[in-house]
Amino acid sequence: MSEYVLITGGALNIGASITQRAIEDGLTPIVLDITAPEVDGVEFHQVDLLDRTATEAVLAKVTEGRKINRLVNNVGIVKPSLLADLDFGDFDTIMHLNLRSAMLCAKAVLPGMRADGFGRIVNTASRTVLGKERRTFYASSKAALVGLARTWAIELGPLGITANVVAPGTIGTSAFFRNNPADEPETQAIIDAIPAGRIGTAEDVSNAVSFFLQEQAGFVNGQVLYVCGGLTAGRAPV
Repeated sequence: MSEYVLITGGALNIGASITQRAIEDGLTPIVLDITAPEVDGVEFHQVDLLDRTATEAVLAKVTEGRKINRLVNNVGIVKPSLLADLDFGDFDTIMHLNLRSAMLCAKAVLPGMRADGFGRIVNTASRTVLGKERRTFYASSKAALVGLARTWAIELGPLGITANVVAPGTIGTSAFFRNNPADEPETQAIIDAIPAGRIGTAEDVSNAVSFFLQEQAGFVNGQVLYVCGGLTAGRAPV
């Protein structure tokens, strides 16, 4: 019997790595994204996760007749802005995509998890939950994902369901290098600030997600794992 994992934003970059790692771990990924996935041969449903009606419709479709007992809420969008320059037209976009979609997906897969007495939920947050300039909306949405995981850990733990968070730091995605060219001094300054001495890879993140999805991780619940090369070591609370 297939062990399904629903992955939002599973098409590109970190999401593609999570999808590929899930396959390597013997899971069957179901990818929800607006873009076709880089990983070949996976079940893919094209959907704009900003659209609540469309999201609910595709969730009804993918959960019909089968139980999905793993979920990775990975989709996200960043619209950097200083507080003084905030465009509140971006607020709904960021909160609906980064946060509301996670709630909709978790609610949709919960019946299958309840029936199995087993579930794994992983929210992809960001090290910006500890604070970063020009991230008012984004950091708020990602911090809320931490709050969701902790709430669900308490609420769903007695049912055999865990909820945890992976919070990446600086990861070498196409978006990162688009905004930070490799030959720029500012990019080197970013690298120099990381104790590990390098930018993270998508695989660094998917390795962490893989751990939380495992059956053996059942006693790890409501936790945040920063995948940041040590960047948050002096910032994260003990």
